[in-house]
Amino acid sequence: MRDQIIAGLDSPAELERLYRKNKAEFRQHFEAVYGEYQDRPIMQFWQERLHYAAPEITWGSEKDLKFVVLAAVIAGLLAKLPAITGIAEEFFYPRNIAFLTFPFLILFFALKNNLSKVKIAILTGITAASLLYINLLPGDLQSDTLVLACIHLPLLLWGALGISFTGDDLRDFRKQLDFLSFNGDLLVMCAMLVLAGIMLTGVTLGLFGLIGLQIAEFYFENVVIFSLPAVPILATLLVQTNPGLVNKVSPVIAKIFSPVVLVMLLIYLGAIAYSGKEPYTDRDFLILFNLLLIGVLALIFFSVAKEDRLGPTKYILFPLSLVTILVNGIALSAIIYRIAEWGFTPNRLAVLGGNILILVHLFMVSSSIFKSLRDKNHSVEVGRSIVRYLPVYFVWIIIVVYLFPFIFGFK
Repeated sequence: MRDQIIAGLDSPAELERLYRKNKAEFRQHFEAVYGEYQDRPIMQFWQERLHYAAPEITWGSEKDLKFVVLAAVIAGLLAKLPAITGIAEEFFYPRNIAFLTFPFLILFFALKNNLSKVKIAILTGITAASLLYINLLPGDLQSDTLVLACIHLPLLLWGALGISFTGDDLRDFRKQLDFLSFNGDLLVMCAMLVLAGIMLTGVTLGLFGLIGLQIAEFYFENVVIFSLPAVPILATLLVQTNPGLVNKVSPVIAKIFSPVVLVMLLIYLGAIAYSGKEPYTDRDFLILFNLLLIGVLALIFFSVAKEDRLGPTKYILFPLSLVTILVNGIALSAIIYRIAEWGFTPNRLAVLGGNILILVHLFMVSSSIFKSLRDKNHSVEVGRSIVRYLPVYFVWIIIVVYLFPFIFGFK
């Protein structure tokens, strides 16, 4: 190894190959070689590379940390409002769960990006109007329009978060892709924090159980409910201040799961035909079918958002997008069949509109991926095809949240 290092002093690629071949042996012999050739720039470079101390996890500026701590405390208190004030849980949580985290994340990025007072006022107005509207909306959880509004309202606030995240670069598609990428990283970080919380909960309950104290009910009603809204807030800070913490994990997950999901979908479609189960008359099956569709669509989006050039990934994403179009076609035909048989309802119209929008989007994305198979320089257009369609979803969400209740008489 020592002789190979010396022989490769004029070939950076050879030194890199030796390092990747056996890192431990390379480090061992490099120290001996460095003393003889330390005046060579390439040796100085490798000296710094091999002895570079990676920074520890940082918590950002003092201002950011104070904001996150305060936001987490306020969010926890808001989550406890039913217990504090006596508001019915079945009324409070479905309508307000999105407001436990999104307003704080929107404000976090608004301050971080130094948004103008006008933009902050607009975002504040959107959030406040949504909060007032959803809590004044008549009906209970038996009302389809109320349930639809509660389901789509977090997506509306997610759109407002995207505006806050992109700041003054709202029309920059790369910044929009960064937002999608941020969401992937945020999900990974939230999952890690939740797993850590589950482990802590198990240890805590076990230790108190050993001394005869059963605190499970108290713990879940106070500690867990208080802490859960803080998870995405804390995760956002960690992702923003430690970009290297998970931004290499998310693409690996996407690359692993993309081929796995493709195979699973093909097997699943075959299993549907074999089992005789179909979404045309089975409502629950149709719901799960659409959730599957949304999950696969999100996987495709996050896979593209993580790479400027798709590389080999596109050979998996293209057939995956085609299979997803087939799944969407089945779901769309099922909802059309149900409407033809039993007429329009708020749920059926919402699913119909959502499926049509997704189908159009999938055709756009798959077309861009297909073009990138022939022209690698077209890869950047795949990202454009994803983000330039997002405002269409945003408009549909506004219609479902704000117009459906009035169109269908709050039924």
